[in-house]
Amino acid sequence: MNRFTRLLLNPPPYHIFLRKILKKFKIGSYEFRYNFSAIDRPHYGYILYQAAALAKALNYRRISVIEFGVATGSGLINLEMHVKEISKIFEVEIDIYGFDNAIGLPPPKDYRDCPYLWSKGSFKMDEVNLRSKLKDSKLILGDISKTSKTFFEEYNPAPIGAVIYDFDFYTSTVQALKMLENDSKFYLPRVFSYFDNTIGNNKSAFNDFTGERLAINEFNEDHEKIKIAKPYDLVEKDEFDYWYKQILVTHFFEHKDYCKYIGDKIKKIKLN
Repeated sequence: MNRFTRLLLNPPPYHIFLRKILKKFKIGSYEFRYNFSAIDRPHYGYILYQAAALAKALNYRRISVIEFGVATGSGLINLEMHVKEISKIFEVEIDIYGFDNAIGLPPPKDYRDCPYLWSKGSFKMDEVNLRSKLKDSKLILGDISKTSKTFFEEYNPAPIGAVIYDFDFYTSTVQALKMLENDSKFYLPRVFSYFDNTIGNNKSAFNDFTGERLAINEFNEDHEKIKIAKPYDLVEKDEFDYWYKQILVTHFFEHKDYCKYIGDKIKKIKLN
């Protein structure tokens, strides 16, 4: 992004106005609008873009993305749009998997599931209607404590490069994070993730001792060679775009490709 563009985007009112115009009228190519976050669910676009760029640099021809917590399915439908565009940019095929129990939230187990926010039956899926709208996504339906244990053997997915965690509960997120303990061949060495319920408002009062944040903290405490960490290159970008604060990267330090040099390859990736 050149100096003129940076000046155009500041101060923030101009930034916000320009973004709305680009997004509403879809001005320019997808990658042009991506650079301005002028796309639907820019956080989905971001983690997919970064995962595809890493895959390209490491010579992976196919990767996967997972959404934990499908609900009505608007996220999966949006993912299909991003996948269509980003797979063309990097010439990397991307498979989409959506995990859900289809019957809405189960009863919260204790205070760690934030029962003051979530109730049994919320976010129920209309499976028939959703399947009629999806084109390429695969739905993995059932209790995450069971589907998380059979997924890799049943689907043998391409390496997972991006994950959306939107299970709301601490208990469900713990089960989803346990999947990271599987063979690292099922993952890129660094997996870009979006955790939906990690920041909020005075009603949600998310903290490090309940919900998704607690699940993340406990996972990091229990695992020496796999860590879920904040990407500090985004710190300067999160002043006006709160979703940057919800992006974390899972590092598989013992992955066969973790130490493989990619600097020059990432720089040489060109957009159309």
